[in-house]
Formats: sequence, structure tokens, C-alpha cells
Amino acid sequence: MRSEFFTTHLRAAVIVGLSVFGASSMAEPQHGIAMYGDPALPPDFVALPYANPDAPIGGRMVEANVGNFDSLNPFIQKGNVPWQLRFVYGETLMGRSIDEPFSLYGILAESIETGPNREWVEFTLRPEARFSDGSPVTVEDVIWSFEILGTAGHGRYRGFWAKVDSLEQVGDRTIRFTFNEENAELALLAGMRPILQKAQFDGVDFAEEGDKIVPITSSPYIIDDYEFGRFVSFRRNPDYWGWGVVPFRAGTFNLDEYRIEFFGDETAAFEAIKTGLVNTTREFNAARWESQYDFAAVQDGRFVKEELAHQRPSGMTGFVMNTRRTQFQDWRVREALLTAFNFEFANEAMTGSQQQRITSYWSNSPLGMGHGPAEGRVRDMLMLYQDDLLPGALEGYNLPQSDGSERNRAGTARAMELFEEAGYTIQDGVMADANGTPFTFDILIQSGASETSTIADIYVESLKRIGVSANVTQIDSAQFTERTRAYDFDMTYYRVGVSLSPGNEQYLYFGADQVDTGGRNLMGVSSPAVDGLIGEMLTAESQEDFRAAIKALDRTLMSGRYVIPFYQWNITRIAHDANLHHPDYIPVLGDWPGWQPDVWWYEEN
Repeated sequence: MRSEFFTTHLRAAVIVGLSVFGASSMAEPQHGIAMYGDPALPPDFVALPYANPDAPIGGRMVEANVGNFDSLNPFIQKGNVPWQLRFVYGETLMGRSIDEPFSLYGILAESIETGPNREWVEFTLRPEARFSDGSPVTVEDVIWSFEILGTAGHGRYRGFWAKVDSLEQVGDRTIRFTFNEENAELALLAGMRPILQKAQFDGVDFAEEGDKIVPITSSPYIIDDYEFGRFVSFRRNPDYWGWGVVPFRAGTFNLDEYRIEFFGDETAAFEAIKTGLVNTTREFNAARWESQYDFAAVQDGRFVKEELAHQRPSGMTGFVMNTRRTQFQDWRVREALLTAFNFEFANEAMTGSQQQRITSYWSNSPLGMGHGPAEGRVRDMLMLYQDDLLPGALEGYNLPQSDGSERNRAGTARAMELFEEAGYTIQDGVMADANGTPFTFDILIQSGASETSTIADIYVESLKRIGVSANVTQIDSAQFTERTRAYDFDMTYYRVGVSLSPGNEQYLYFGADQVDTGGRNLMGVSSPAVDGLIGEMLTAESQEDFRAAIKALDRTLMSGRYVIPFYQWNITRIAHDANLHHPDYIPVLGDWPGWQPDVWWYEEN
């Protein structure tokens, strides 16, 4: 029942079947755009393939979040916002299909046109587009939104804005972006930024005062009611301008109410499911799924359990080491801490060994690295940066593996050897450096994250066997967000999602420019090889080079030994009210933002 964001994954067969990587030129306005070739749906498509345009309207969906929130503006850095908010409450020029590698179709924009090499992109607004207060969405609103988000908005928007050379109105309803670098993805990213109402923020310091404002958007849902820290309720807007106008919206947002209830911990959240206060939940703990979902509502059929296959790469989940801290700067120390982590024992304790371990950032996908010596184009790309590589990148790298016993004797011995190689020895039972300074660190986790807390406790016990003292600090969600954004931690829970169409966001996750700015490069990696391989990926002119660059990047990150990986989820487990329904057709990304609550509906059985 975790509320963390999901990882992306695309169908391998779709990628394998792509004959050309890169942009195809668009000679005239189109209804959609794809990163690879042409979008799958024709101009006259009626609805997305994973939506039901005949779905009934009504009912409600209520889900649980563990944690807290103090803002309803997801478009600025300030404040702690429910993660779901920007996916159901921020209308964009175009919408992303979660059944294709990377394709967009018009929402606020009725058409898109690009230059031959995507050096510019134009969007023409639909004349019907309206904000929820009835005022029109104008070119002025679009230009202001990009400027304010790019300069004063959340960090996720600023990288794109730095690549815009000019933004101008070129027609009554048309906006043109001209870019300052060759990057075919930028035309698509421009279509995915939220459009806000300029007039609402007139005279307001957007970055500092915006957390006190509920933004007016043009979305199908409006925020109807909320109480900070307790709940937020979205209501379907019957006057939404796009009903019957936008094919992308057909069969979506069918529920009258979508509500998020907040709880202090996972135990309270689970009790809310059992009592019916919450009527849908995702379960990430396989053992709990098997043993505790036997309450009355499940037994009598009022609640149903579904296991849905998805085809997303694993991404990375685990404990990340902050290499800005002196004690984590030696890769041998990081390898020692990885070796001391007894995954096999923890996995048995937590899931009954039912979950597979994450083995790389793109594991469980065709872009995942090989674990033997690098070959072919992957090796060629790594050799460009060989002076910056750590052991394992070229030779092959595998995570340490224990025998599954609690004592993990072999792993413990190897961890101590690695510490000794890095200049540490056991002194009076304590791991310490040559000056006698003990090796200690703090593990920062969010209050209420009981699963993560249990794993941390198991890890702390393992570390004691090698003379390392680790302290677990639990703080509320607002403090956790603030401290991780500021990189104010030694080790912490980490989650990053990746896809089979990775792009500029990789710089946000792993780029050297993010080391000192505060953001998502929690590990503090600053590597010419990492930055260079992201660049190779973005400028690849063939599918072969694209894949090779990602596999090489995956090797470089894994051999960097920055994260202690947990387990992955290759299926989605959802328990829900039997009156909540979704189409039988499951999109490539499966349960992902854009699927629940978007294409669900309520209908009594």
C-alpha cells in the first residue's frame, strides 16, 4: 500500500519492432506525434484503446495515501503535494498514450507541427478550450505558463525551459517554440507541460506564495473539497469543455468523485480498506497480499483482488548513499555496504522470497545491462569514457548475494575485507579509520513507511556484525521531502522510475549539474561517463546506438554502487470495490498514471 510513484516500462516487442529511432519530419499539422515514427492512432480515432467511451458516469473512488500534505499546487517547488495531483489536475497541450512507447495526442492543442529536424514545434489551440471558471485558454496563458514554470516553477520544468531559444505567437491560436539544441524529444516535452491561468497569479509571487493557491486549470476534475493532512476530493466537472470535443478524453474521468484519504501509517491505511472507508488500493507486499486480504468484504465478493501483468523496467528502489558525504566517496566502502546488506534474508522475511531483486536500473527490460563483459557497441561507448569507469563496468557487475541465513558469514567477511582495502579496521569492536574515527551513518526514512522501516532495521542488525553503527531516523513526509530535496541525509529511501523511451530526465536523475542544486540526483553522482552516455543516448541516430548507450549507462550506474537495491514488482496487485470497473484491455504500461482513476468507472453489479 505504498504511495510512491511507479516505474515506467514499455512492451519489448514494440521497441524491437521499431525500424528507425529518431524523429520523422512533419510537413504539415498533425493530430499527434511520436518519438519513434508515427503515432499508432489515426486522426479520426474515437477513443484510446484502453478506455471505454460508453462507460457510465457516476460513483466514487477512494484511495489511501500514507503521509501528509500542505499544498495543492504541484507546479512549484514549495510545499508537500499529493503525488497524484499533477496527473489528474494539470491539463496539457497534448496527452501521452500509455499504450505506446512515446506518443502524444492533442488535448488543448488541436494540432502539432514541427520542423524537418524538430528544431521547432508549433501548437494550435482548440477554440473550445476553457478553464474551469469558463474563461478561454489563450496563447497568452500558454506563453506565460512556460515562462513562469521555467523560471519560478518546480525543478522538473526548468531543464526544458533552458533549451528554448524563443517562444512566440505566430497565429491567432498558434504558438511556436524554437530550440537551441538538437534534441528530437523537446517537441514532445513541450506538449506535456501544464497550462495555468495567468490572471489567477497576477500580483502573486509564484514560487513563494503559490502554495497558498489552488490553481485554476482546464482539467476534467476540479478540487471540490480538502483538509490539509487529511483528504482531498476531486469532482468531475460536468461543464468541462472537452467532453465530446477531445477524442483523448472519451471514456476517461467517468467517476463523479476521486478522493484521496491520508493516514499516519500503513496499518491505519489497511484498516481503512477493511472497513470500507477506502475502496481501492495497490498492494506492494506479496506476503500481505497472500495472508491478510481475507477480510469479510473479500470473502463475500464485495471486494475483488486482481493481479495485472505490466511490462515496465524495474527502475531503482532501495537505500541510496549520498556520495557528497566523505564516508561514501570510496567505491570499496559502497561495495562493502552493499555486501553487508543481506537481501536474501530480508526478502524471505518481507515477502516470503516471492519478489525478484532489482539487478539494474533497466532490469526486466530489453534495455537492461548484461552482467558479463561488455561487448560490441556497448563496449565501444564505454571505452569513450574508460578513464572514468569503476571496476565492473567493462568486466561485468553482479550484486553481492548471500546464502539466505541471518548471519551471512561469507558476506560479512567480504564486507570487512573491502573496508580494510579502503583503510578501515576493527578497533575495539568498532569499524574505524586510521585516526580511530568510527564509521557511522544515519538512514533517513519517512514516518509510517513500515515496510522500509523493517528493512532498515534488518540492515542495521547486519551492519553491527562488521562493527558499523547505523541509526534510523524517521521524520514526517514534509520534512522528508525538504531534506531529500536539499540532499541533507547520509543514506535514505530512494525510488527512481525509468522507461524504454528515456530522455532528458536522465540528467535530472544522474547529471553532474544537479549535484549542488537540490533535486533528484540524491546519490550525488558527478561523472563524465554518466553525462557523456546520456548525451550519446539523446543524439543516437540508430536504434542500435540508442540501446547501446542505455545499456552502457546502466553498467556505469550499477558499477558506481550508489544504491542498495530492494525487490521489484513485475505485477500490480489491486484490491477494489467490486462495483469499480476498468476495460479488459490493459495498456502497455499497465497500472500507471493515466489508467487509474482515469479510465475506471462505477457500476453496481
